[in-house]
Amino acid sequence: MSISPTAAEGTVQSVARAFALLEAIAEAGSELPLADLAAATGLAQPTAHRLLKTLQGLGYARQTAARSYGLGPGLIALGNRAAPQLAARAQPLLNELEELSQETANLVILDGSMAVYVAQQPSRHQMRMFTEVGRRVLPHSAGAGKAMLATLSEARVREIAELTGLPRFTDTTITSTSALLAELRDTRRRGYALDEGEREVGVRCIAVAVPGAVPPAALSVSGPAARITDDMIRRIVEALQGAAARLGAGTA
Repeated sequence: MSISPTAAEGTVQSVARAFALLEAIAEAGSELPLADLAAATGLAQPTAHRLLKTLQGLGYARQTAARSYGLGPGLIALGNRAAPQLAARAQPLLNELEELSQETANLVILDGSMAVYVAQQPSRHQMRMFTEVGRRVLPHSAGAGKAMLATLSEARVREIAELTGLPRFTDTTITSTSALLAELRDTRRRGYALDEGEREVGVRCIAVAVPGAVPPAALSVSGPAARITDDMIRRIVEALQGAAARLGAGTA
C-alpha cells in the first residue's frame, strides 16, 4: 500500500512526511529498509533518512542491526495516553471475554481511516491470534473495523474506501465499496461483525461496536477458525454485546 505524505492545506509538510513513514512501517507490520520506506511514501531516500533519524532520536522509530526501521517504544506511551480511560475500563471486560472464549480479546478504535488496537487480553492457547497494541490496520479487512464502519454514514464509509483503496489481503477480503456497504448493512441487521479470514487466512473474528463511543470503538474476539465454531460464535456474540453495552454506558 502506498501512503501519501501530502499535507493538507495549512499543515506542515515535514510533519506529514514523518507520520507517513510511521504509517508505512505500521501498515507493513514489520521493520522495513530505507529504500522500501522511501518507495512506500514517495519520498527521496535522503529525505526519508533525515526524517527517520529524527524520529529515532525522539524514540518514535528504531533501527535494527540489519539497518531496517521499525516503530519505536515512544509510540507506546503516546498510544496509552491517547485513550487511557477507555482502555483501562475495557481491560476487565477483555479479561472476561478471554475467560469465556479462551481466545484473544481486543479493544479497537477508529483513528481517521485506520483501526487501531488499544488494549488486549491474549488467548491462553499456545496457538493464538495476536495483534500487538498500537497496531494500525485497514478497517475493511478486520471484524472490529467493520463493526465500527457500520456505525458511520454511507458517505463517510465511501470516503474511507476511496482513501484506503480497499486492498486485497486474502481471497475473502472485501475489495469493492458496494460489497462493503452490503456487508455493513448485514452487520447492523445482525448486531455484530464477522471477519472470515479476510486479513489472515484461517482466522475468524467476531466484533461488536461500543455504543456511543467517540471516536468509534469496538470489542472483538479472534482466533483460529477451527476453534471458533458457529455454536461458539453465538455465545461470544452475547458476551460481546453485553460487554460493549457496559463499556458504552460507563458501567465497566
